[in-house]
Amino acid sequence: MKKIEYYEIISNKALTADIYEMVLRGDTSWIDAPGKFMNIKVEGKFLRRPISICDWDADSLTIIYKVVGEGTAWFKSLEAGKTIEALVGLGNGFKFDDKHLLIIGGGVGIPPMYGVCKQMVKQGLKPIVILGFQSAKDMFYVEKFNAICDKLYISTNDGSAGLKGFVTDVMVKNDLCDIPYMTCGPLVMEKAIYKCSNTHGLISFEERMGCGFGACMGCSMEVKDGYVRICKEGPVIESERLLWTKD
Repeated sequence: MKKIEYYEIISNKALTADIYEMVLRGDTSWIDAPGKFMNIKVEGKFLRRPISICDWDADSLTIIYKVVGEGTAWFKSLEAGKTIEALVGLGNGFKFDDKHLLIIGGGVGIPPMYGVCKQMVKQGLKPIVILGFQSAKDMFYVEKFNAICDKLYISTNDGSAGLKGFVTDVMVKNDLCDIPYMTCGPLVMEKAIYKCSNTHGLISFEERMGCGFGACMGCSMEVKDGYVRICKEGPVIESERLLWTKD
């Protein structure tokens, strides 16, 4: 159910040079699956900023954002005790079963996958996690994943940590291409995973959004059975519905 909610900032701290973690106190009853998101109102801006939920409990939630423009720079300036407004109840989230044991996250697509990992562990599952970063200096939440997942693999583009290469190189090297997967990250990474995998996947898309609830059609994407609005019917889409090819 979509609604406007107000959240008090508990903390807002840097994880890397441009990645920040913000913990908010407020209603979390609308979060019924990992991978859902909120659309945060930015002071002086018309469009809200969609940010995925990283973690949550009964009365607080955690978001992680990258400072890339004026909107997220404003997020960075907010101090504990301030209040933000957000449109919540957005997105379909990840609906998985005991076959989806492979979690793959890249860059700012990593935060929602932490929520996925925690929910899987609560259900008694043993997820395998692959995290992809540009370099060691860009790494965050590695310790948190390592504390709860069954196996954790790291890739960096420059080889400064983990396997030098991409998340798909980890998949091939460790014979993970036949395990149903869930992923979020840059589109180029998601397409590479789709081609590398031999089985079913759930893919969360990081599209630019206008309204955040399906009215403006700005984030529409064509799939095999028509069109989906990433903010409403997504952001999680089944791999079988995509028009991508394995070539």
